[in-house]
Amino acid sequence: MFDIVLFHPEIPPNTGNLIRLAANTGCRLHLVEPLGFDLSDKQVARAGLDYHDMACVRVHAGWTDVRAALPGRRWFALTTRGSRNYATIDFRPGDVLLFGPESRGLPEEVLELFDADHRLRLPMLPGSRSMNLSNAVSVTVFEAWRQNGFAGAV
Repeated sequence: MFDIVLFHPEIPPNTGNLIRLAANTGCRLHLVEPLGFDLSDKQVARAGLDYHDMACVRVHAGWTDVRAALPGRRWFALTTRGSRNYATIDFRPGDVLLFGPESRGLPEEVLELFDADHRLRLPMLPGSRSMNLSNAVSVTVFEAWRQNGFAGAV
């Protein structure tokens, strides 16, 4: 399946929602520290319901650590500063989908590591700033999974 990487996530319910998404889609969720909350936060647990034990969640001490944990993969940075529509990608199992913190998105020093073809954006109406993180991840994961025939789904 796919690997979802949250770079410095800040809002507990978003991460809880994504734990639930990972459990239901077979994705692996990677959280890059620092986190804006403790994983034992009640809001994380509430949003994730009882899916925590069914999801593969790893916490990484930093950007270098998560990159080392997922070598040889295709990485895509999802950003409002992306130049390519996410739906134009032919996603493959093993692809890594990187998302930035809710309040500011991915920092420039991280985005510089991705060429234009690997900086993706979700279409939005003019004047829109951004989408909710858990919604953006869900839209992207389901498109990638759809392209791969919803492998493993019932």
